[in-house]
Amino acid sequence: MALYLSATLSGLGSRYWPEVIEVLRSIVPVYDKVNRVISLGKDEEYRKHAIGGRVMAGNLVLDAGSGFGNMSRAALAEAGGNARIVMYDPIPEMLANVRGFEADPALSSGIFENMPFRDGTFDAVLCGYSLRDAIDLKKAIGEMHRVLRPGGRLVIVDLGKPDGAFKRWMVATYLKHFLGLFAYMAAGKAGLKFTTLYGTFLRWPKNSELQTMLAEKFAKVVFDKGMLDGAVMVAAYK
Repeated sequence: MALYLSATLSGLGSRYWPEVIEVLRSIVPVYDKVNRVISLGKDEEYRKHAIGGRVMAGNLVLDAGSGFGNMSRAALAEAGGNARIVMYDPIPEMLANVRGFEADPALSSGIFENMPFRDGTFDAVLCGYSLRDAIDLKKAIGEMHRVLRPGGRLVIVDLGKPDGAFKRWMVATYLKHFLGLFAYMAAGKAGLKFTTLYGTFLRWPKNSELQTMLAEKFAKVVFDKGMLDGAVMVAAYK
């Protein structure tokens, strides 16, 4: 029945969030490899699509929930290498494994709901497969809005939760029954821990609810979808 209900927690909540973070910490060595497989090879395409035209040369960019920096790399490519990046993640082990940047980005660790940045600091805030892991989604969105400059962009790439019952069932079935198989084929037993994604999906708002939540804070929201609406690429303009 949970598949057909709206999200009630507006985030993972303080009880479930530590469990998800511990799982993420344990899969650091295989994270990128498995993420590519379970997204059916679309992860990089969706990052580029979402960021396209929304990061410009000279921008100061916050990669929120940065992991190893995949969104940061896409942003730098979009800006022709001329952007300043701050990578921010709740898991220090993720930041410790950041490699391959010509100019080292600034690194900071913390949660979305209490960011250590001044109001109006950033031209763009990026969330690549990370906003779904917020403790309190509304607070996280509010913080991202706060640290953006006027005219700044919040760019989100994440799982989508379709509004239509049949599509929602299809996406949920994949996450519950097939994702683990693909993850195991990619990374062995460590890949099985990715099945935690299903729990985060259940706590994630439907696409229309997420769009409404963003529109409460931002002046304009552009919402694109893929994979039976099971993937979203969003730009919200302050």
